[in-house]
Amino acid sequence: MAKKRSVSSGGHRRNPAESTSGRVNSASGHSKFVVFFILSSMIATVIYRFRQSSPSQHQQSYVYEQGLVTTHANYQHVLSENSKVSDNTSQRHYKYPVLGYITPWNSRGYELAKRFNSKFTHISPVWYDLKSQQTNLALEGRHNADRGWISELRKTGEALILPRVVLEASPAVLLGKEKQRNKAINLIVTECKEMGYDGIVLESWSRWAAYGVLHDPNMRNLALQFVKQLGDALHSISSEKISGQKLQLVYVIGPPSSEKLQEHDFGPKDLETLSEAVDGFSLMTYDFSNPHNPGPNAPLKWIQIVLQLLLGTSGNRGRSLPPRILLGINFYGNDFSLSRGAGGGGAIIGRDYLALLEKHRPELQWDKNSGEHFFFYTDDKDIRHAVFYPSLKSISLRLEEARSWGCGISIWEIGQGLDYFFDLL
Repeated sequence: MAKKRSVSSGGHRRNPAESTSGRVNSASGHSKFVVFFILSSMIATVIYRFRQSSPSQHQQSYVYEQGLVTTHANYQHVLSENSKVSDNTSQRHYKYPVLGYITPWNSRGYELAKRFNSKFTHISPVWYDLKSQQTNLALEGRHNADRGWISELRKTGEALILPRVVLEASPAVLLGKEKQRNKAINLIVTECKEMGYDGIVLESWSRWAAYGVLHDPNMRNLALQFVKQLGDALHSISSEKISGQKLQLVYVIGPPSSEKLQEHDFGPKDLETLSEAVDGFSLMTYDFSNPHNPGPNAPLKWIQIVLQLLLGTSGNRGRSLPPRILLGINFYGNDFSLSRGAGGGGAIIGRDYLALLEKHRPELQWDKNSGEHFFFYTDDKDIRHAVFYPSLKSISLRLEEARSWGCGISIWEIGQGLDYFFDLL
């Protein structure tokens, strides 16, 4: 989405017409992590994995052939090359799972999903909400579903279609009563069967955290049991597309809010608890900064810390969990106002970024501490701005980080990026 963040729940970004964004950590938790990140950067030199890819890995990748994956990027190359990709758009360079999100308010994502279908193992259109209606539950969103588009995807690639479902229902209504839990699961499973989906992506943890129910050990246990029950129910249904395959459940999780796990954080024990019932965990490793704390979108050192917190134990890392972690990579950026009282700025997508490059012709700078490119400009009202937007180099570093752990990736969201980003996948 054009994404400005929705402060309410800490989940994926919402329709900008509805709110101004998708997910923000709690102020206290985020501040602790910011302080921790700054201190750790001062104490030790950040060692990044600037590994050289094997010649065969990217031998047919246009962006590598042209030398565009570099810290020395410039605006001229971005403007002239961003729409160019390899002739063979079906070749995958990333062997672990790749999930791409698509939003109904950004139609470009639908076209890119068809064009680069073979780059993905999973595609998740953001279509559904499970809501409370007094004492009842309702699954809303089928009007968003595009059967024709799904049919085209089925013909041109192997990516599984897992629409996202957000649990907006009150936890008191949903989790506190077994009948309601069963009702919710039945609604989701029935929709999958009627629409021919391959499963769903479920987002609920951030909602439950916003309601404050995860501080209650009993409610926290009920929350985990609900996810397990849903996963078991989906796994009992065979996929219409692939013989012998069951419906899948991908679960959205946020990064811990500090190095010391808080009660509301999703941690390694929760990962273990759900490991048999969940096929993938979509980890939202982005939105590190916000208009109140301008800076990089997803510092590489922070990503390393998050992965270490979740997978750092030898038990977790040595088993089948890493491939189920889908490391979040943002295809959107942020344009931050650096002047007080100027509104703080907000999220930008590819076309906004290109327009800024065209107008201001800035010098792109490389921040080695975060592993991201950025630039400054001054607008027509003489207000200074800092813009952080993904580059080929920043994305390649995050792919290498995920690869080093054996993790998959999840992209929020593909319609917000530049075409040549897909040459890396």
